[in-house]
Amino acid sequence: MNDLSDKIMLTVATTGAYPQKQHNPAVPLDPPEIIEDILACAEAGASIAHIHVRDDEHKASMAYEKFEEVVKGVRPKSNIVLNLTTSGGTGWPDDVRMKPIQELHPEIGSYDCGTMNWQRTCVFENTPQFLEKLGTEMQRHDVKPEIEVFDPGMIYNALDLQKRGFLKEGSLHFQIVMGVKGGIDATVSNLVWMRSLLPENATWGAVGIGHGQMAIMLATLAMSGHLRVGMEDNVMMKKGVLAKSNAEFVKRAVNLIRLAGKEVATPDEARQILGVENKTALANKTSH
Repeated sequence: MNDLSDKIMLTVATTGAYPQKQHNPAVPLDPPEIIEDILACAEAGASIAHIHVRDDEHKASMAYEKFEEVVKGVRPKSNIVLNLTTSGGTGWPDDVRMKPIQELHPEIGSYDCGTMNWQRTCVFENTPQFLEKLGTEMQRHDVKPEIEVFDPGMIYNALDLQKRGFLKEGSLHFQIVMGVKGGIDATVSNLVWMRSLLPENATWGAVGIGHGQMAIMLATLAMSGHLRVGMEDNVMMKKGVLAKSNAEFVKRAVNLIRLAGKEVATPDEARQILGVENKTALANKTSH
């Protein structure tokens, strides 16, 4: 097996549940736009695509047919690792949230490991019962949980769920999300602390929302963590400067990774790091 110690997985989160064209005209919202954007980001160097979809009015959605259109549009054209959200907004029934990972067989699915007040507007609900059910289904369908943690308590939730068998034994993969109102602030000292709470054998990445975007990216690189960029989290390259595209975020991250003396993981190297099989190759083979 190749030495992967200097390989950084680069996730692009192109769309998210909330940014609109009024925030940045380049946010991809319809499936054809999302497909085109993911392919451009893969070409620019992204290892993983974290996928959200929107409804016909461009509001947050868990519509299965939209996920299916995006996945079937990307897979024949790119080897990029697919990571489907299970949290495309709030208030969706459990079965609706789980159907894309059950039916479309991504390598990764998001696993938001706790409930929180979200942006002062609503409750982002992930009940213990849902997390147990989702963890069981992810194991059944061989989907790697990306354990999204917005505060330290969610790390301990994950460890308890693993202890009770709802998360698979072995290495867990965490995404530390910082700077969301209702979660932990995006500061370097908070990131160092959050990182210190993770299991020694865990893989992890981090993302800073808003003003913490660059500081968290640089600190994550300094600690050999993996990166996530994209318009789900930030629509500006820096204060007052809108991003021209998601690919612009990817290209900047690629340059930073190389400046740090590391290399961007290819999609297959990302699969090795995460310990997952190539579902894209399998899907393409069975479709012919």
